[in-house]
Parts: sequence; structure tokens; C-alpha cells
Amino acid sequence: MNSKPNIQNIFVCPKAAIPMTKKLKVKVIANEGIDGDRYSSYVGTFSNTNKGKVRDITLITRMGIDTANHFLSAKNLQSFLDEETRRNIVISEIAPEELNNLVGQTFYLGSIRLRGTELCDPCSHPSKLTGKDEFKSAFTGRGGIRAQVLDTGEISVGDFLSIISPIPY
Repeated sequence: MNSKPNIQNIFVCPKAAIPMTKKLKVKVIANEGIDGDRYSSYVGTFSNTNKGKVRDITLITRMGIDTANHFLSAKNLQSFLDEETRRNIVISEIAPEELNNLVGQTFYLGSIRLRGTELCDPCSHPSKLTGKDEFKSAFTGRGGIRAQVLDTGEISVGDFLSIISPIPY
């Protein structure tokens, strides 16, 4: 790709099952998540399931959303808006597979270090909230990742995603 991956959109939601709000900048707290987001406050829809799961922050790619929506359009189904994916961060200029490969890796959003913890496999929750069909099938393999926030600070729209290269032995 010609351009460096960067934050295109940021979304937060203070409570479960309500619409997400677009932000230009957010404060992130190490080992907690986005200040004011439902998962940093432990009030997200899935907060009480699998207590050991890291839900600090979620990322998805612009390309993944566009590809999923193309799949839906081909089936004459409604597309999902960025915020309807229920992911916190939309990253442009990176393929879904490249983002998925960050699971187990440490990377930066701006000056904030994160560690990819797992794929954010799509579920039926976004379909239930929006009344739109087939989120789960459209976003399979491109639903994004969950990450642990390792530093406290701010991230903003336009901040770059940088991958930390492993130190050779």
C-alpha cells in the first residue's frame, strides 16, 4: 500500500446496546481501554461473559468494512455503517489480513502501545441492534481484532498504526 495505516474513525459507547458516538480524539487508559467506553466501565453487552477476555479496544479495517458491505450489496442486503460494526477504531490503508496478523504482536496507534489479543469474530449483536441481516457472515475474517492498551494517553483520528519489529536474537 502507498500510504501508512492510520485511524480513520473513532467510536465510543457509554452503555451497552446504544448507538456509538464518533470522536476525533479519546483518552485511553492502560489495561482498561477508552475512557468513557462501555468496556472500560464493564457495562458492555459481553462484559459479564468470559471475564478473562481482554476487551480494552477493538479495531477494524476500512477495507474489511467495504468488502463486507460489497458482499451484502451483492445479496441486496443493507450495508453497515462504520459505527454499526460496534468496533472502536477504523483503520484505513491496511487489509483485514494484515490487521488480523497483529494478534500476539505489539504495535502503536500514535504514541500508544497496544498488544493484539485475539480476533474479534463477528457475532449477531450488530444485526440485532440495527435490524440489518447477515453481519456475522459478511464480516467473517474481517471483523477486526481486540487489543490490550499498554499505555495511558490520547489517540486521535489521523494517528498512524506502526508495527514494532521483533528484536532478532
